[in-house]
Amino acid sequence: MRHTALTLCLLAASSLLTGCEALGIETATQINAKKEAEGKAIGSACRHAVKSIEDCFGAYPRAGKAAVFAGWREMDQYMRENSVVGMPAEGSSAATEGAKAAGDAQKS
Repeated sequence: MRHTALTLCLLAASSLLTGCEALGIETATQINAKKEAEGKAIGSACRHAVKSIEDCFGAYPRAGKAAVFAGWREMDQYMRENSVVGMPAEGSSAATEGAKAAGDAQKS
């Protein structure tokens, strides 16, 4: 009787511990891997949008700089190897600054 009760307790405890993953509780390694992947995605998107790495760091201060740079560098290498042209955003800061400079030149 003791062995069956002990076995049932162990089975119940193990099933409760495996349920943690089903609840969505993340470990520290999972969180770090997610942040790394998000940083790389941000860096890749910045490079494809023809943003400098400094602009990218400024726009996303909470993202890890090492991961953002790694993503930016990987996308840069990919774009060079495959002759991909960057796609700047319509409302990008470079376009806005260029329009301001042109407006200032006309006023002078």
